[in-house]
Amino acid sequence: MTALEEVAGDVVFKFEPFVLHVLCRELQDARLLHSVAIDSGFRNSGITVGKKGKIMMAVRSTHCLEVPLSHMGKLMVSEEYIEFLIHTANQKMEENM
Repeated sequence: MTALEEVAGDVVFKFEPFVLHVLCRELQDARLLHSVAIDSGFRNSGITVGKKGKIMMAVRSTHCLEVPLSHMGKLMVSEEYIEFLIHTANQKMEENM
């Protein structure tokens, strides 16, 4: 908490979702992987085909978290709430695995 009190600007607690990029040889391979990813709960997954025909399948989770903690050097939340955010982010990390 001391470190947060010393910041003059804004502080944001951020947990990024899981992302896995897979280069696929064939579009049918990407479609199969996409289907498996969606069925496994990775709803933000998708397929991208580049200009030169490169087929990329991205497996993405929806587990993200972004919460402002301080604004212009003023702490806006309690230490208890920060501990709750850490616990929540750790749970999301476990779900990613």
